[in-house]
Amino acid sequence: MDLLEAMVSSGIPTDIAESSLGAMELAIDDVGWDRLAGRLSREFSAHGRNRMVEVCRMLAVSHPLIKRGLTIRIGYIWGQGVQVQARDPEVAEIVARFWADNEHSLSGSLAQEELERALGTDGEVFLAAFTNQTTGAVRVRSVPASEVGEPVCNPDDRDEPWFYPRTTGRTTVYHPAITYRPSGDRPERVDGQPVRWDAPILHVPVNRLDGWQRGIPDVYASVAYARMYADFLIDWAGIARALSRFAWRMSGGNKRSAQAAAAALRAASEVQTTLPAGVPPLNGGAPLTTGQAAIGSQGMGSLEAIPKSGATIDSDSGRPLAAMIAAGLGLPVTMLLADPGVTGARATAETLDKPTVLEMTMRRMLWQSSLTTLIEYAIDQAALAPVGVLSGTVEDDGWGMEHVHLAGDTPKTLDWSWPPLDSLDPVSLIGAIVSASTTELVPDLTLLRLLLDALGVKDADEILDSVTDEQGRLVRPAVTAGQAATEAFRRGQDPAEVV
Repeated sequence: MDLLEAMVSSGIPTDIAESSLGAMELAIDDVGWDRLAGRLSREFSAHGRNRMVEVCRMLAVSHPLIKRGLTIRIGYIWGQGVQVQARDPEVAEIVARFWADNEHSLSGSLAQEELERALGTDGEVFLAAFTNQTTGAVRVRSVPASEVGEPVCNPDDRDEPWFYPRTTGRTTVYHPAITYRPSGDRPERVDGQPVRWDAPILHVPVNRLDGWQRGIPDVYASVAYARMYADFLIDWAGIARALSRFAWRMSGGNKRSAQAAAAALRAASEVQTTLPAGVPPLNGGAPLTTGQAAIGSQGMGSLEAIPKSGATIDSDSGRPLAAMIAAGLGLPVTMLLADPGVTGARATAETLDKPTVLEMTMRRMLWQSSLTTLIEYAIDQAALAPVGVLSGTVEDDGWGMEHVHLAGDTPKTLDWSWPPLDSLDPVSLIGAIVSASTTELVPDLTLLRLLLDALGVKDADEILDSVTDEQGRLVRPAVTAGQAATEAFRRGQDPAEVV
């Protein structure tokens, strides 16, 4: 008889018994949830977060699978580079200068690798945009996440950060969020500390939950299983070592002859090694042995290898643990282990690669959005600076925030070009581009960029600059003056201006 039947048989109405039993089960279940909630509040506190980052960073350099997983992610996202180009020629000059000035901290291959690895180990990146108030030039530098405290947000909107406190030593300063540019008066101090309006911060977090302000490392979900897998391999190696200590079982007519035979066997199995000068001797200088012998008692009269059937554990038994590591990093286990696996693994790997491509595309889009915010900030500063390259006016966007309007309605539009993550046939891709050109709906400059990307040309921006005129229009190398004049007439322009 179960508890519900016992309660009903004792005279308690069925509905009341079911309600009471449900309340009891919920109370018992809440104990487990309370423990999880307590762990959550501890682990993601400021102290717990710093400890978590330390562990993730250590695994990123010491655990082979975590290191490989992060490297694969970096290769997916940044391995083929990225091209960014502004549509307006004057704005394009600002973008090119910003990209070149920040090669060591933002746009270079080494910088992009470090920033993406930081998202894997720290869960967030803080980028400070130090601005020259005279020229509008912007220098981007990363700020250690450990120096940044909890942000000060809009009292009416928790998703709108205003200031980030940064503490170095005993000094604390506040950096405004790069998107927080009030059109009115700007406070010089917050909580009695100075505000660096010339160095706003862009916060790039990943994996955070709704309402959270700080990011969670990509590695965090794999930490426990990385430890388990390492322990499994250590235990497996220990079993193999233990089994290798006794390779043969030998017995002889008497104890003395058996001992003599065992000594001869050990002497024959000793491996003498010659090491280069300066290298310390192995095994304390003693000869290395390939195995030992177990000696039986008198009268056994046999020599045989010790059977190991049933005593060994296949190292592939730990594959489910490796699969959990791979899942935490968003990668197929076959790719993480560099192991094709079982028969038909090619098709399996290609199937598993589709979610990976989508996840890495999302991370690319995160970086594109973040870098667009930085570049647009640099464009605005070039327009506001006294000796900036551009000119513009400041307007209120209707929400009390500053909006920079470039003179002449100059657009700030940026064109990003990421190489495809999945392997497409170049011939088919070029055929699709050619087919699109026949519609006469796609601009020639866009078609040229697509063709260069399809062919894998890395210096596409330089080629595009060499074939565009001052107005940013494509100049065909084989076009004659008469053809150029005819095309200008069709566009409604004066042919004499282009000849």
